[in-house]
Amino acid sequence: MTVRKNQASLTSDEKRRFVDALLELKRSGRYDAFVTTHNAFILGDTDNGERTGHRSPSFLPWHRRFLLEFERALQSVDASVALPYWDWSTDRSPRSSLWAPDFLGGSGRSRDGQVMDGPFAASAGRWPINVRVDGRTYLRRALGAGVRELPTRSEVDSVLAMPTYDMAPWNSASDGFRNHLEGWRGVNLHNRVHVWVGGQMATGVSPNDPVFWLHHAFIDRLWAQWQRRHPGSAYVPNGGTPDVVDLHETMKPWNDTAPADLLDHTAFYTFDALDADRPSPAAR
Repeated sequence: MTVRKNQASLTSDEKRRFVDALLELKRSGRYDAFVTTHNAFILGDTDNGERTGHRSPSFLPWHRRFLLEFERALQSVDASVALPYWDWSTDRSPRSSLWAPDFLGGSGRSRDGQVMDGPFAASAGRWPINVRVDGRTYLRRALGAGVRELPTRSEVDSVLAMPTYDMAPWNSASDGFRNHLEGWRGVNLHNRVHVWVGGQMATGVSPNDPVFWLHHAFIDRLWAQWQRRHPGSAYVPNGGTPDVVDLHETMKPWNDTAPADLLDHTAFYTFDALDADRPSPAAR
């Protein structure tokens, strides 16, 4: 069973294997297919029309399936690799080990945002940005420039305390856990992190930055934490809702998996811990 770990606890060998698998997917062209898929849904998901990956109840199961597909691609390169998660409520600084040259590299230079160190820097020649929103072909970041602070633990806890998964109008105006986690309302968790990283992470082609996967692995973990805290609160809507994915309705682009099939993450992987003081069952 795959165990997703906090990136801060990865060994040097685990970091190296993860990075090497990313680079191989990039070299083979398989990586860019994920960027293309994500960008298509960012552009297509609208508040007043069909919405699947964003601004909708299926934001969480859609990204769970998206991450599963990517993790399986990594494991086809190296079976030992699992997606790590970045707990940005704890590792809140541009000086965190996440941004070290031996892992993801750091922020971009001031004049153009170009990342200058680490395995994904343009100077290394192994990470060209091919699916892009402009002519720049290098990885860009501006850590802390677009928004000063990452979400705090108390802000995370305030969202985890919400008892209802989602509610009408099932878009970015909705109340409930999903939309506050996604960040269109309230303290703004998920969206704020994208803006804090900046560069490609602040656009529809955000998977161009490998930190995308660590960010969304943490979002996925927060969903699992919420489920544990609110066992009586279910995914909604259940059926007959225009423009959004109901519980048993399959999701594009796969068309073979419904949110109901993805509610239990332990069918696919576990986390090293779901709560700081309480390991998940598979990690014991």
